[in-house]
Amino acid sequence: MPLRTPPKGLVVPDTAVQPKRRLRFPSFTVQVLLGLALGVLLGWVALQMGPTADGTPNWLTTTLDTIGSSFVTLLKAIVPPLVFLAIVTSIANLRQVTNAARLAGQTLLWFAITAAISVAVGIGLGLVFQPGSRSTLDPAGGSEPSSTGSWLDFLNGLIPGNVLGLGAGTQVTPGDDGSFTATTSISFNVLQIVVVALVIGIAALRTGKAAEPFLAFNRSALAVVQKVLWWIIRLAPLGTLGLIGKAVATYGWDLLAPLGTYAVAIYTGLAVVLLVVYPIVLRTNGLGVASFFRGAWPAIQLAFVSRSSVGTLPVTERVVERNLGVPRSYASFAVPLAATTKMDGCASIYPAISAIFVAQLFGVDLSVTDYLLIAFVSVVGSAATAGLTGAVVMLTLTLSTLGLPLAGVGLLLAIDPILDMGRTAVNVAGQALVPTVVAKREGILDLDRYASASAENLFTDDEPAADDTTAVGAEQDAVSRDVPAQREPVRTA
Repeated sequence: MPLRTPPKGLVVPDTAVQPKRRLRFPSFTVQVLLGLALGVLLGWVALQMGPTADGTPNWLTTTLDTIGSSFVTLLKAIVPPLVFLAIVTSIANLRQVTNAARLAGQTLLWFAITAAISVAVGIGLGLVFQPGSRSTLDPAGGSEPSSTGSWLDFLNGLIPGNVLGLGAGTQVTPGDDGSFTATTSISFNVLQIVVVALVIGIAALRTGKAAEPFLAFNRSALAVVQKVLWWIIRLAPLGTLGLIGKAVATYGWDLLAPLGTYAVAIYTGLAVVLLVVYPIVLRTNGLGVASFFRGAWPAIQLAFVSRSSVGTLPVTERVVERNLGVPRSYASFAVPLAATTKMDGCASIYPAISAIFVAQLFGVDLSVTDYLLIAFVSVVGSAATAGLTGAVVMLTLTLSTLGLPLAGVGLLLAIDPILDMGRTAVNVAGQALVPTVVAKREGILDLDRYASASAENLFTDDEPAADDTTAVGAEQDAVSRDVPAQREPVRTA
């Protein structure tokens, strides 16, 4: 049969060449959930395997630990340059320091408001659950911690020892053969980095044209650091797998039995603050609850598995900007400050319930004045211990202020890692909440971006075009001139 020639002018598609289909991966949220589920499964398998013959962790536990700790180490490594560069750039672009001071005041005010509500929840649940009276622990088995909190920690942590806010410590470990092994580690204090960046940013602002080359370099360096951060965040599903797997393999749930009522009280308080108090604050300020949790989810889930507010800081700052619509000029200051001073889980709920537990366990009757002291320490003490890590520091500050025995801390350390997961998640949720609320009240929140908040927004518009500089500058100028970026009236608390 002869082949027919197509009519003249008719275009016949070439079916011989088909475009290659690109492999589509699940969304970032699904990837994280898969990593979480697989991590629990592998952690359970490692738990069933048990330790090796010589008492060391088995190969699966070691692998999960290596994966999880490596991811957190990468996040912590990016914190110093990210915080420094972002704050210097934002302060220099604000044009007026007075507006930054007002925003800082509003931020601290809402830190205190939410902390006061959280500690009230903790005290109430402590009185309802009576965790110390229902515990089977022997008070004689307690021991004082190696480090305690002090009211002078704020001054000690506020003044930087060097321009980078870095410190080094050496730990000497004796060996079985009489030898000693020295290990030197470098650490950083986020609060000190914030102080240094604020001073340098203000100095650059006051210097004028002579500082323009420095600011141009700073903006370029910030773009490079944010690209590296984007690569690290993409590893979050793998990091989640390792972190939650290590937690399940190491701790299990057997340690909860003697402190069951205490643990239930802590997690009930965390749930009330996260799922009741925070939604009320959002609704009171005209913000959707579902949009907030959709946008903040990547930071909250990472905080839960990593147990580190500082390690989660880069992700928290990114979700506050990209997902929740807070201007970078404000978020780059508020989020690092919140990571060191805003801890509703570790500094409000946990010390309140724990102090009541220790008092009941040791037979100490607390008066109304003591409960007021608990509230005062929770609201102010988190700032006093800013820059210091660990909820134990805040707990020891509370106990020492009330005159309660510090030996009670040793009784709680057995299940502290299990509690710390929930505490850190609430910490980070609050660290994202306050900048969002303040931005809404000041009329600088991107309401369209907030309404469409999603975990996937974390990776959108990662590299703004060169001609977007004007738009970014206009947004920052709107903040500095008190001109609302949205159709929202400027209000004060």
